[in-house]
Amino acid sequence: MRLVRFGEKGKEKPGLLKGKNIVDLTLALPGVPDIGPEFFEGGFFEKAAAVTDAGKPFAGRIANPVTRPEKIICLGKNYLDHAKEGNMSVPEAPLLFCKTANTLNGPFDAVLIPKSSGQTDWEVELALVIGKGGKAISSKDALAHIAGYCVFNDVSARQAQFSDKQWFRGKSFDTFAPMGPCLVSPDEIEDLDNLTLEARVNGELMQQGSTADLLFKIPFLIEFISADITLKPGDIISTGTPAGVGIFRNPPVVLCPGDVVECSISQIGSINNRFV
Repeated sequence: MRLVRFGEKGKEKPGLLKGKNIVDLTLALPGVPDIGPEFFEGGFFEKAAAVTDAGKPFAGRIANPVTRPEKIICLGKNYLDHAKEGNMSVPEAPLLFCKTANTLNGPFDAVLIPKSSGQTDWEVELALVIGKGGKAISSKDALAHIAGYCVFNDVSARQAQFSDKQWFRGKSFDTFAPMGPCLVSPDEIEDLDNLTLEARVNGELMQQGSTADLLFKIPFLIEFISADITLKPGDIISTGTPAGVGIFRNPPVVLCPGDVVECSISQIGSINNRFV
């Protein structure tokens, strides 16, 4: 199953992506809420999976596939090659930080380059969305708590990130978390530990990595986070980026107005965002 939110900003509706068609879930499931906490808590994820409608062609705007998450939790230095390219120490435990909900952005929407910080950079990542909440979730039970997976670009304003000496502001500017293009249910992922991640800037390949190289795997991450932080339906966890970001290149590469970043993950799809 591939869930999407579609329509103009402020009027998005939940839908099912079937090939090039979209099933409007507001018609197929009367009373369905938008894809967010209430959608998962109300059992509509399971109801959507049972919809057999073939849908209709759609050529409009596709939005970020989840709205109003309570938390967006991200991982720093979760790929060895990324830690090495920045001459950073390898973490002994997961390094967590957060992005705020104002960062959420559609898979094909524009990303705003902030006025108060330079050195805007890209980070292709695999993100997961929690479908079933909980606390103290064990690794063996962790995958059952996941609704699905998305492509996520952890856009970063490096000047703010490094000058602040902590990551909150530099990661949380408006529009800094484009994600999508859909929420892919776990049954459509053949091998979670063998997904290829790529990022291209203006068509040039900049990042290429594999989830096989995650330092901390997804079941352990859910166990680690949920030990003391209750995970809620709709929460987003983004699992880190491989080597190839712009700031650690020689010379550094930063994004300028008009640049286009495409992030893709095998078996999930691609997001494509212009920076303005």
